[in-house]
Amino acid sequence: MTNDDKTAVPADRRTFLKTMGAAAVAMGTMPMPTFASAAANVKFGVDVFSLGQQGWTPFQVLDWAAKMKVQMLHFSEVRFLGSPRWQEALAPDNLKKIRDRADELKIDIEIGMRSLCPTSSDFANAQRNDPTLGTADEQIARMLVAAKAVRSPIVRCVLGTQADRNPPGIESHQADMIKVLKANRSRILDSGVKLAIENHAGDQQARELKNLIEGAGPEIVGVCLDSGNPVWTIEDPHLTLETLAPYVLTSHMRDSYLFNSPQGTAVRWTRMGEGNMGMEDYLKTYIAKCPGKAVSLEVIVSPNFRIFNYHDPASWTLYKTTPAWEWARFLSLAEKGAPQPLPEPGAGRRGGGAGGAGVPAATPAPGAAGAAAPARGAGAPAGAPAGGQGRGQQPPNPEAQKRNLDDVEASVRWTQDFLAKQ
Repeated sequence: MTNDDKTAVPADRRTFLKTMGAAAVAMGTMPMPTFASAAANVKFGVDVFSLGQQGWTPFQVLDWAAKMKVQMLHFSEVRFLGSPRWQEALAPDNLKKIRDRADELKIDIEIGMRSLCPTSSDFANAQRNDPTLGTADEQIARMLVAAKAVRSPIVRCVLGTQADRNPPGIESHQADMIKVLKANRSRILDSGVKLAIENHAGDQQARELKNLIEGAGPEIVGVCLDSGNPVWTIEDPHLTLETLAPYVLTSHMRDSYLFNSPQGTAVRWTRMGEGNMGMEDYLKTYIAKCPGKAVSLEVIVSPNFRIFNYHDPASWTLYKTTPAWEWARFLSLAEKGAPQPLPEPGAGRRGGGAGGAGVPAATPAPGAAGAAAPARGAGAPAGAPAGGQGRGQQPPNPEAQKRNLDDVEASVRWTQDFLAKQ
């Protein structure tokens, strides 16, 4: 046998084995990757919004993530990068320091912003709070630069909130956002970064967000899939996942408890593993249908149940386009839940405590009266003064800080344990 023959045999063997392996897979005689192997490769992250009460700097959040064995931090709004002023938060030296520290700790980073729809209430509110923000085009341009600086593959963004379902309606705002995205198509493509639009604060149901993605172009935009927000839009979160899975770029994972009552469907966000929406099955489906995408927690524990009184025709003002079969699916999910105590109608919107303490008060969902949905509902963000609800700057509340951290760390441990056991 010549030297040429000797080298030819292994090459032929490699070709033979490769061919036979492919044939075996095709015939189903070789095992395909299991859910366990897929789960083992999941990038586990936390949205910094989860730590809202702590008032931490980005570097404190990074150190906490390393301690908790979190592999990715999702800075979903500019203010989480260390300052409520975008000029400081997005300053190149600040971004470099954050990226360098993340590299030392081997933590990946994703970043984000809020509304890119120039006609949405959320965009208008941001402009009133900070007139220096500039146009949607200007905001996109600087966020793409920032994303490249910290090596974020995406920029999370939103259309608005449930208030934008009021006239002229969500479709009108979607058309305006699509115009912005198409105008920035070349800029986005050239950056190598995609925009990830969240189903946010009750603004869009899954089929509506799918239409926005398709209208703008999936090559430049995808989805930041939030598992908790669908229940605000009377939508089964599993349907949301099924519809949007092909477009998912990242996630906000949050559990929910829901049930049906004489007042209507009642929903509340919980720690991971304490809801009844079927979070275990949701995670398994997500990992299977969105391979390689981060499982990133956005932990919000609601003190109140949110009521949708479907008996009242006025409540349907925001949902006239919801197909009956989609509503039936949500109602069926709610009917599986064991009823929880609710106050009498009109007894007030406050009460109860996070994590299920006390008897929660019911918060009517926005209807014909046009009440706006509260903004993300978890207190002051990391990178801003801690304490208080919403975006107000209030003194730190040690009890609220402890409860917040307990909620987040319990959710992190539950999710890590779930993934490790698969």
